[in-house]
Amino acid sequence: MPNLLSSRRGRRILFTALYLSEGAPIGFIWWALPTKLRLAGIGLETITMLTSLLVLPWIFKFLWSPLIDAVQTSRWTLRSWILAMQMLMGCSLLPLLIWDISADPARLIPFLLLLTTAAATQDAAIDALAIRTVPPGERGSVNGWMQLGMLVGRSALGGGALLLDQRIGPAAVVLLLVAVIWSGSILVFLSAECTHASEEKQSIRQRLRALQPRLESTVRSRTTWFGLLFGALAGAGFEGVGAVAGPYLVDKGFSQDEVGSFFAFHFVVAMGGGALLGGYIADRLGTRRAVFHFLLLLSASIFALAALGTGLHYSHGIWFLSTMILFYVLVGSFTASSYALFMEITDPALGATQFSAFMGATNGCESWSSYFVGKTVPAVGYPLAFAVLTFVSLAALPLLRYLVPDVQPSGGKDGSILSDW
Repeated sequence: MPNLLSSRRGRRILFTALYLSEGAPIGFIWWALPTKLRLAGIGLETITMLTSLLVLPWIFKFLWSPLIDAVQTSRWTLRSWILAMQMLMGCSLLPLLIWDISADPARLIPFLLLLTTAAATQDAAIDALAIRTVPPGERGSVNGWMQLGMLVGRSALGGGALLLDQRIGPAAVVLLLVAVIWSGSILVFLSAECTHASEEKQSIRQRLRALQPRLESTVRSRTTWFGLLFGALAGAGFEGVGAVAGPYLVDKGFSQDEVGSFFAFHFVVAMGGGALLGGYIADRLGTRRAVFHFLLLLSASIFALAALGTGLHYSHGIWFLSTMILFYVLVGSFTASSYALFMEITDPALGATQFSAFMGATNGCESWSSYFVGKTVPAVGYPLAFAVLTFVSLAALPLLRYLVPDVQPSGGKDGSILSDW
């Protein structure tokens, strides 16, 4: 039986498929479900309250992620965590086959909350498996493929679910979603983790005792705190633009069909292609160097969007749309390379815990920057709001000098572009 974790191609296939199965329920919860509820006449207040509730597990998954790091034995591994969560995700969707969520959303909230909690837990276990098994020189490219898988999953079961719903019926869409989630389980079975003999002999209590000093050391580490600060600030520019990208296009004269086409096709291709490119460059240039350059280029593209947005007429919309596509290419590149950097500075023994904390910081960045741009644009306009958030992103650049592993891996590129600052 082949072991996908034993080869470069196998690892790419496995983690792309896992992130696709992870992205599918996210697309359904964030894109398809709110649209279906709104079409059924459900109020925006109810819809936003539901989506806000369902996103909480992804924000707070770091609170229970230490259990993933600690509860591992020779028989219960990270693969076991992933398989169990995938099974739970699929089962939590089955009530949608018999109950119409638009008729009584409250009845299905416990099942949807179970779905998102299992998805967030699976996410932490997948990231921990990647940190443990992917060599440092591959982490950039693997993160690029993971982001591509996630985008395809979101698109297929987000916008795709809305298109299929009218053609094959809501029950068939639910079964398709379950099939996509469980499809990754087959590839997990075709993978095997390498476990050291000393780890096989450890009980869960012994692992907890062994992890405690490492967890305390991680909490005291300046790398951890600078990583959290970088995650909370560096993405402010592109998160702010992304939060109002649709309204921005509409306000600049683009029609609903043009905006829909952009997000259905151009967005996925640009961001997915950018993620693959960014991961490739990060593996060869070094993660810190790649993040440094991509953040500068991304900031420049936002300033260009802001400049084009001042007094833009629709006749010049092709330049605006081209710049928006370039922006999303660079978002994908920055995301893939920065996630690889977070993996690089994460203690492999705390892969679920520490990396989940870094991802929580990026989610927090998305939250506060979206709130800021929503409050600021009506008062000062898009260009100035974008510029302010981009300067916040650029202010995070000096933090890169501190984002180095506490124990430098041998043979790895450290991307020391900031070492002489």
